[in-house]
Amino acid sequence: MDSSSTRAGLENGGNHDWLEIVREQVRSLRFGVVEIVVHDSRVVQIEKTERVRFDKSQPEIKPGRTS
Repeated sequence: MDSSSTRAGLENGGNHDWLEIVREQVRSLRFGVVEIVVHDSRVVQIEKTERVRFDKSQPEIKPGRTS
């Protein structure tokens, strides 16, 4: 969505709180996805999926083995 579309939506009485929520969710992520769910041209849900990545140089821990 370009900035003119965003502005038009906000000026037409759209709920713009979601925009700040999306910004906060993106800022809080290192790796992951922020998904915006829209119904009838309204944002109804924001989902965040965060990934935890491990450095490949670290040894792999295998189940059942003790150090």
